Amino acid sequence: MLLTDKAIEQIRELIRTGALPPGSKLPPEPVLAAQLGLSRNLAREAVKALAVARVLEVRRGDGTYVTSLQPSVLLEGLGGAVELLQSDAAALRDLIEVRRLLEPAATALAATRISDEQLAEVKGHLDAMREARDDVEQLNAHDAAFHRAVVSATGNETLLTLLEGISGRTLRARVWRGLTDAHAAGRTLAEHEAIFNALSARDATLGQAAALLHVSSTEQWLREHLSAEESLPGADAAG
Repeated sequence: MLLTDKAIEQIRELIRTGALPPGSKLPPEPVLAAQLGLSRNLAREAVKALAVARVLEVRRGDGTYVTSLQPSVLLEGLGGAVELLQSDAAALRDLIEVRRLLEPAATALAATRISDEQLAEVKGHLDAMREARDDVEQLNAHDAAFHRAVVSATGNETLLTLLEGISGRTLRARVWRGLTDAHAAGRTLAEHEAIFNALSARDATLGQAAALLHVSSTEQWLREHLSAEESLPGADAAG
């Protein structure tokens, strides 16, 4: 494993220095191995590992290429990892805590940068959420789209990818199902409306406060829900 790690680092260094820029094609395996002073087996293992990490893309019958190296590509696996953490109550608490730290700041930034077209997109998803208030699946879809549109308005792709990754669709559906069952969906829709109003006013401070209230409310519901599940005899950590 130590030799493979060194081989991975050698290829990464070629990418970092610009010898292999985004979109470029790697030399054939024998040539790459010779250039790096590696065995072909080590070169192959390093390429496989970097392909899993979305740094490289292996195109069957064509060769291996450096990906675009954009955050949306490199952090692609984050959402999948979050979905796998659904049964870990402690991990879910950590994730919602991270969202509470990032999303209010992102909303504040969006308020200073959002265009009229982006604001109209946010409003469209808010209107769709109101219309779908009794349909958890649709609520979930438009909720995710609402927040994506807000964070997209920051123009920060890394921030968008991180927040999308930690806001798993399964977790969102679970929260909405619980809110509808508890007749709290109306309150949550009002929280989304407050975020939209702050964005409309281009008020960063108000946007940050509205987003903080919304995420904190979700966090409180989730913590109470997880605590109730943990108190059930024989229950899994997160149901």
